[in-house]
Amino acid sequence: MRNLEFLWKDVTSGGGGCPALYKTEGGYVVQGIKLDDETRAQLRQLADNEDGVFVPANVLDRLREVG
Repeated sequence: MRNLEFLWKDVTSGGGGCPALYKTEGGYVVQGIKLDDETRAQLRQLADNEDGVFVPANVLDRLREVG
């Protein structure tokens, strides 16, 4: 797999590890809460090796601050 560089996590996550954002070659990896089945069913053309996670806006919004 890829080497991940931890960037930050949601400040309200407490002692848990997510949601979090990592940088890797060519992009980012998001660690988040798994979607429930009803929400997951709304994702378009989800391949067998793909999944969706919920990430609070503040985790991704920080990309603008560092970009």
